[in-house]
Amino acid sequence: MTFDTVLVANRGEIALRVVRTCREMGIRTVAVYSTADQDSAAVRAADEAVHIGPGPAKQSYLYPPAIIEAALLAGAQAVHPGYGFLSEDPDFAEICAKNDLVFIGPRPEVMAKLGDKALARSLMADAGLPVLPGTREPVGTAQEVSATVERIGLPVIIKASAGGGGRGMAVVRTMEELLPAYRSVRAAARAVFGDDRVYLERYVERARHIEVQVLADEHGNVLHLGERDCSVQRRHQKLVEESPAPRLDPATSRELYAAAVRGAEAVGFTGAGTFEFLVDGRDIAFLEVNSRIQVEHPVTELVTGIDLIREQIRIAAGEPLSLRQEDVRFSGAAVECRVNAEDPSRDFAPCPGRLAEFVPPGGPFVRVDTHAFPGWEISPYYDSLLAKVVVWAPDREQALARMDRALREFRIGGPNVHTTKELLREVVADPVFAAGRHTTALLDGRPAT
Repeated sequence: MTFDTVLVANRGEIALRVVRTCREMGIRTVAVYSTADQDSAAVRAADEAVHIGPGPAKQSYLYPPAIIEAALLAGAQAVHPGYGFLSEDPDFAEICAKNDLVFIGPRPEVMAKLGDKALARSLMADAGLPVLPGTREPVGTAQEVSATVERIGLPVIIKASAGGGGRGMAVVRTMEELLPAYRSVRAAARAVFGDDRVYLERYVERARHIEVQVLADEHGNVLHLGERDCSVQRRHQKLVEESPAPRLDPATSRELYAAAVRGAEAVGFTGAGTFEFLVDGRDIAFLEVNSRIQVEHPVTELVTGIDLIREQIRIAAGEPLSLRQEDVRFSGAAVECRVNAEDPSRDFAPCPGRLAEFVPPGGPFVRVDTHAFPGWEISPYYDSLLAKVVVWAPDREQALARMDRALREFRIGGPNVHTTKELLREVVADPVFAAGRHTTALLDGRPAT
């Protein structure tokens, strides 16, 4: 099977990223856009663009009827969901199938299992992956919550079963905080995800967040593309990612790779996905699976030379993986910094507004994935990501020096528009980060920038 036309059911830099790979593959592309995105870079780059609704996502990018209608009218054979929005929605994948459209991602039933974080945790435990002490099923009463904490101890983290993207979770360190946090997470999960089920895990205060990229086809082939360190976070959301993970014991790396492949095989995963783990010394624990392309996928592409979007499309078309595990080669070090329209001094509050200046960095081995340009109106309706600055170098020390240079060179801003650029520069220069000894607690207690 080959695709003549692919509709990209997303926006921003990932929509543009998919369009570019499709063009290299000789595939015609259809972009969809809301009223707020009518002048976007993806709309300009695609072969065709279809308006699907007003600015609010629920009336456009999260409204399947408009997207399906656009795909059918444009003659698309497949839909690439990017990340976020409908990318992990099994109902949308089912709707695509009912309309003879190939959803570029795992099968709906696999997505449903992995999208339920509590169920995914249970399935991975059954497959032999290590998990943190906690609940195998969602907790339904305050009594169950209290009993669980008495069993596993404090601190704990309460997570939404349908959660993702760092939302729908709370860390609890005292018994007085427990029940209010439980009620708060349930309410937030109901509001954001339409599902108030939650589960509990023991919380590890100072660990590393390491993830493993996998590719799997419909012919039973599964391979890993190494690991990424995503430990630099604010509010459980990633800011800096890199590959390979610094100072990671080779035996631990091998254990992570084997666990990710074993987990993918256990659920019949296909496509490009990410298995996420906590690493504390030599101990590892499964966190969750993201059954889509990740924001941080460029660092894996730079150290392996593999186009992950191309592999996603080939897998969805029924083709076997273009390489075997022994063909995967790792070279150098890559680092990615997410430049968001947020004000770190106000707890990373989003900063919508017009970009008066936008001059991204360049030079050797610097990649900038962005949809922004001078005069671009940052919408209040969507994620605050403006650009991903990604660098490669023969080793991590040179990569960090290159990233510092690139961030210094990046000119970006506008009236009332704040970004995370300066905070990212501080992180890159931080001696703990530079030494590769950082954990998810790196930014805890850091003074506002």
